[in-house]
Amino acid sequence: MPESRGEDVAERACGHRARRGEPHIRRCAGTRGSHLRIEAGSILGVVGPSGAGKTTAIRLMTGGLAPTAGTVQVLGEDPRHLRCRTRERIGYLPQQFTLYPYLTARENVGFVASIYGLLWFRHGRRVREALKLVELWDVRNRLAARMSGGMQRRLELAAALVHDPELLLLDEPTAGLDPILRASIWTELHRLKSAGRTLVVTTQYVNEAEECDQVALISGGRLIAFVAPEDLRREAMGGQAVEVETETAFDASELEGQHGVLQIIQKGPHTFQAVVDDAGSATPEVLEWITVRRASVKSAREYVPSFDDVFATLVERHAADEAPGERHEAA
Repeated sequence: MPESRGEDVAERACGHRARRGEPHIRRCAGTRGSHLRIEAGSILGVVGPSGAGKTTAIRLMTGGLAPTAGTVQVLGEDPRHLRCRTRERIGYLPQQFTLYPYLTARENVGFVASIYGLLWFRHGRRVREALKLVELWDVRNRLAARMSGGMQRRLELAAALVHDPELLLLDEPTAGLDPILRASIWTELHRLKSAGRTLVVTTQYVNEAEECDQVALISGGRLIAFVAPEDLRREAMGGQAVEVETETAFDASELEGQHGVLQIIQKGPHTFQAVVDDAGSATPEVLEWITVRRASVKSAREYVPSFDDVFATLVERHAADEAPGERHEAA
């Protein structure tokens, strides 16, 4: 999406219209606007390293920070002046633990339910449902201070859900957790997605992009890519890649431009990667081309780069694309 490159997601306009069945984020930056659509019951991941602008983006959406340029709309309203009815449609999970450590799980969630003004006949039922959803009902009488880090994050998630919001803004829900606890949190998030909620999730763990339906990749406060996870790799590689290892040293440079091969990346004397539009259809032709040249193929597979490598590639490319303009401005 070239039109989205270089847009400042921390200080430019962004909004979320959460009509049933067609929620989307609308971001307008000066005269260059684009729509970042989120389907109902899906997960948008805002992915980037620490300091990228993820928390700033969430704070703009919650009204905790005023934009220095452009406008922000959440559910069609300025998040700094949301009507009570609109605020009830939003759930927010902050990055830091903000509940009361010496209240029990049930007391904490019940307190949040009271803040949202849940009437008595809904109050107890919603507290019970929220705690059951995150699998904490069995420890409802345990003090928050005596819970593990993963349980505390799930408790905060229950508090964010107690008023049954349709839009959830979750700021790094897995930060600081070990891989097992992170997997547990994502299990809960997918359960919420299945229940029809729309989630905006920030994360510093680039590999968590795979958990999302769409990914907004940011670095230095700027949007680098907005695509589905499977397209993130294609954008980084310029296509799909086939990795081939031969029995003897083999130079595959002549293959570039033939049989749908867009680029050859020689990884070593015996190994190369062929970047193609479609790995499934191109692989047989690539292997036949090698065989005709009397070389033996030891192995061939579709190369799937890690999201860490994908992120590094896109960030480096973005920095290189911006550098000439920055030098020109400095001159």
